[in-house]
Amino acid sequence: MTDFMIYEKPEPGIARIVMNRPEAANAQDTQFLYELNACFDRAAREDDVRVIILAANGKHFSSGHDIRETDHHDHQDQYTPVTPYQQHRRPGAEGRMSREEELYTGLSERWRNIPKVTIAAVQGKCVSGGLLLCWPCDLIVASDDAQFVEVTVAMGIAGVEWFAHPWEMNPRKAKEMLLTGEPIGAEEARQLGMVNKVVPRAELPEAALELARKIARQPTFATRMAKLAVNSAQDAQGRHSAMQTAFALHQLQHSHCMEVYGLPVDPSGIHGSVKNSYAEGEEPFRAPVKAG
Repeated sequence: MTDFMIYEKPEPGIARIVMNRPEAANAQDTQFLYELNACFDRAAREDDVRVIILAANGKHFSSGHDIRETDHHDHQDQYTPVTPYQQHRRPGAEGRMSREEELYTGLSERWRNIPKVTIAAVQGKCVSGGLLLCWPCDLIVASDDAQFVEVTVAMGIAGVEWFAHPWEMNPRKAKEMLLTGEPIGAEEARQLGMVNKVVPRAELPEAALELARKIARQPTFATRMAKLAVNSAQDAQGRHSAMQTAFALHQLQHSHCMEVYGLPVDPSGIHGSVKNSYAEGEEPFRAPVKAG
């Protein structure tokens, strides 16, 4: 167990990572993300683990990026990068883009390609950056009260960094999700193919375990190759290159907001409950300005 993660093995062949920051609705600051990555690495490394469940304590799966974090560059310096993008202290868009390549596109892509089957167990709200936790997983089991929400357009940004929207649903629904900010409920998400199964809230842990049991009985190399085959089919359709383009547009929008508002986002789109503790001058992802 770490500060924000619980790592457990509920049954032979199954590892369960439980995000454990319920007081912040499992908002993701730098420490949270690196601890989660360390748990995924551990599960990938341990030979007796066949299936990995990602779950969350508390009312909500994840409220997304913790935009109340301060001193984020100092925090990131405490961890060994997992990608080549290590220029987060450079000024302007260069530093901001490097940090997001490491923490968001880099980690989410890494988790998508873990050579073991992953299952997300989602309850309550999964907001914007929270999608970067469940969407990289191979399967999703959702409680009947789960809601998938994308609020970045209101903040002047057309989608989160790991832009999987058109691959998780049809293009028109992806546009509706982005342009309206309206939540997608669990059952609608199942009908769209984003979610595999919907169960009552109280049954979510057991439902995820039961699915994991079925997969854990399969030959490990066969499950790995089946996962690789499907992921490769998506990549052959242009998924990765499309995501890179969307990420570049994401950075353009951060720069636009910096030019217009002096912040990397449109402040009018920040939720009122967050504005109360949103520290002006300490906004996330802003590279430090060099003196002189």
